[in-house]
Amino acid sequence: MLRLAGARLLDERDSQAVRAVFTADKVASCMVASRVEVAGVDPWRLGGELWGCGIRAGSRLDALCFAGPNLVPLAGRPSAIRAFADRAVRRRRMCSSLVGPAEQVMGMWAELAPEWGPARDVRDDQPLMAMSGPTNVRPDPQVRAVRPEELERYLPAAIAMFIEEVGVDPRAGDGGAGYRARVAELIAAGRAFARFEGGEVVFKAEIGAMSKAVGQIQGVWVHPDKRGHGYGAAGTAAVVRRLVDGLGRTASLYVNAYNTPAKAVYDRIGFTQVGQYATVLF
Repeated sequence: MLRLAGARLLDERDSQAVRAVFTADKVASCMVASRVEVAGVDPWRLGGELWGCGIRAGSRLDALCFAGPNLVPLAGRPSAIRAFADRAVRRRRMCSSLVGPAEQVMGMWAELAPEWGPARDVRDDQPLMAMSGPTNVRPDPQVRAVRPEELERYLPAAIAMFIEEVGVDPRAGDGGAGYRARVAELIAAGRAFARFEGGEVVFKAEIGAMSKAVGQIQGVWVHPDKRGHGYGAAGTAAVVRRLVDGLGRTASLYVNAYNTPAKAVYDRIGFTQVGQYATVLF
């Protein structure tokens, strides 16, 4: 078993211990759990590595981190987070962000910043919210799953949302081929939702990650001309209803604390804060 500074690469012998970490906080672990439930722990199938801190393979895990397109430290005390950071800096940075529970993310960033900094943006206060009951806002009946043949009409709204939220154009580098493929994948899976008016998207949102217990809503966006008219609240409520009533999941999302209008909308729908996330963007 490969070991480095107290952190080790996990394998299938650790599957039960990994799932125990997910069970301890189903909402916070949704992004990683959704991958592991489909692909298992093996890095080749998972599209990344799982690192852990424990006595031996198959033992209880005191800390867990996913290293893939995003670096996601899910659990661990400061000593474990330092071990994960030490492992991360020994190879070229491959992730586009460091994201997850705020305590672990900000602790890891403190270790990584001297080597990986400066970051493009550090969002250290992102309330993690969830709900599993009826919405307090009437869901918009015109919000529906986007059909595959509607990709070209949906994509401009998805790009606009990404630029507004992340601060970079997802078409940079490869002309948008990778982002287009990801959006098409979400549409094909029935996890992209929109309200169309006159052939144009006026509201959109996606279920970006979905484990057996939780669905994480992302990419909530309202056309600038339609903001302030309730499209965001009613549209998000429709996606929540699809998750809770249609798919039997808890609905979750995380939002920047400084985005007070969005936070107020989610409060009004019925979301409650269950944790705190942080994101470091590269």
